[in-house]
Amino acid sequence: MIVKTFQNLKLSALGMGAMRLPTIDGDDARIDVEAAEAMVARAMAGGINYYDTAWGYHDGHSEAVMGKALSRYPREQFYLATKFPGYDLANMPHAREIFEEQLQKCGVDYFDFYLCHNVCEMNIDAYLDERYGVVEYLIEQKRAGRIRHLGFSAHGAVPVMERFLERWGEHMEFCQIQLNYLDWTFQDAREKVELLRKRGIPVWVMEPLRGGRLAKLPEEAEARLRALRPEESTPAWAFRFLQTIPGVTMVLSGMSTIAQLEANLRIFETEAPLDAREMETLLSVADGLLGDTLPCTACHYCVSHCPKGLDIPALLELYNEHRFTGGGFLAPMALMAVPPEKRPEACVGCRSCEKVCPQRIKVSEAMADFAARLNG
Repeated sequence: MIVKTFQNLKLSALGMGAMRLPTIDGDDARIDVEAAEAMVARAMAGGINYYDTAWGYHDGHSEAVMGKALSRYPREQFYLATKFPGYDLANMPHAREIFEEQLQKCGVDYFDFYLCHNVCEMNIDAYLDERYGVVEYLIEQKRAGRIRHLGFSAHGAVPVMERFLERWGEHMEFCQIQLNYLDWTFQDAREKVELLRKRGIPVWVMEPLRGGRLAKLPEEAEARLRALRPEESTPAWAFRFLQTIPGVTMVLSGMSTIAQLEANLRIFETEAPLDAREMETLLSVADGLLGDTLPCTACHYCVSHCPKGLDIPALLELYNEHRFTGGGFLAPMALMAVPPEKRPEACVGCRSCEKVCPQRIKVSEAMADFAARLNG
């Protein structure tokens, strides 16, 4: 197992994420506890010492299952991370109660790593609001020794991360972002990595395989990669990409089976970053995967011609994400911060924007399809 240094700690470069534990009959709320405990045992034997859970994973059951599985081992042999559930604004006034319950559910006296979960457009104002005092409370817990290292995860855009860091950056020791070779440009991950580099904040990685999307590629794409590294599996390319990015300390993988765990353990036996040609090829593969997304360049010509004043480039960016992913929570979450009269369904289909679009995008059709997808 590759080992990374974080302050005075030695962390396994691969961490076990507990968002996709094995389940019974495909029911996310019913974790197969025996199988999950077997995975933790194999992970510990394989050198993984970092375990990441959260309040909302598996309908609220992940923390308790992981706490039970890890209770078999001496406390100093593993690092446990969980998060304050800021993705739900109803939780903002209850930081103290939630934190105390998390300690109880996990059966520990302290968390090695604790994160403000999912800083994004929808909740950034609440995270900055002194009335709730969420981050202030967490800083107090760190001073009391019940949090050893404090950080945050972010699905929001770069400006949202900048706002959070301007207020709380001096207290943030690490940041967890969605980072993979597809989102390097698609979700502005490159700019996020650069922002964190300037701040001197180590990068924790979530979604290295994009929810499994990068575990298997079209045959033509896999053939291009095999020509460069015949011995590498398709998933390995995603991890080798991350080994190439400076600042990456922890890579979390939400593994559901022992087979996935074994494969990842083999990959993380060695560090094998990509050379320039390999990186260029991999990013070209990513471009191919994104080939059917709408080619908006955010020139904003359309905005001045929209009678409803919609931020069309921002909406098209969310539409591309939602359509490529086949749904998911990112677009709906981001739209929660947008007034109803500025959402896709507000488009009247006048096509005024289309007359000035240099890319000839059929915006009215995209907005109608987006609204339909959001409404199921």
